[in-house]
Amino acid sequence: MLKFSVLGSGSSGNASFIEAGRISVLVDCGFSYPNLKQRLESVGRSVKEIDAIFLTHEHADHIRGLKRFLQFHPVPVFLTRGTYEVVAEMIEHKDLIEFVKPGERFSFGGLNVCSYSVTHDANEPVNYVFEQNGCKLGFATDCGYPTKLMISKLRGCRGIVVESNYCPDMLMIGPYPFQVKQRIKSNYGHLSNIQMAELLMNVLDDGLRIVVIGHISENNNHVEKIRDIVSKILLNKDIEICISTQNSPTPLLNLS
Repeated sequence: MLKFSVLGSGSSGNASFIEAGRISVLVDCGFSYPNLKQRLESVGRSVKEIDAIFLTHEHADHIRGLKRFLQFHPVPVFLTRGTYEVVAEMIEHKDLIEFVKPGERFSFGGLNVCSYSVTHDANEPVNYVFEQNGCKLGFATDCGYPTKLMISKLRGCRGIVVESNYCPDMLMIGPYPFQVKQRIKSNYGHLSNIQMAELLMNVLDDGLRIVVIGHISENNNHVEKIRDIVSKILLNKDIEICISTQNSPTPLLNLS
């Protein structure tokens, strides 16, 4: 039985909680320890339940709370060698390190994991698909653009967490410097609303039950725009739509 909550998603911090039977893990640890503790408690869970952390990449909004978390709760950390090169000093106990190769399949406590490469501007970034008893939960955030690899990994998932970072029109007329705008909309930045829609249409099938939209820019997007796009794509489909915000976790969502 897979349950999950996106504890927060955005430029100020990112972390997701996954529960698979007796195993509980985090995807990223981008909030301070007290903040993360509070967010977990708000969905009825505790930091003491976390058995491992899976890092996608080394940007601060994904690792901010890692060092302190490990000081209180020394659990295994799964990450690529490229990510480790940047965060090594945050992991004092080197025996906690579990290196992940992009494209690798492995198991942790009965939870099957598949990593896959993305084109974000980080040092060997990955996203993950988690599976237990045929039920899959896939992540596609901080991922550049919707590659064929990404689409193939997310097909067949019962739940997906996908970013919809910016509205192209809002980005271009917004306050960001030109170089930042170029970075965001490049193949090494984030998915736009249009790209999110393209990805969603390509992975949509009868098994999909929950879609969580996250990493929404507070300056270059509107939740209403995203809801309108996703609602049209999923019209007459029995699929739950959930919007992840920066300030509060989603409910604990059940994929069974």
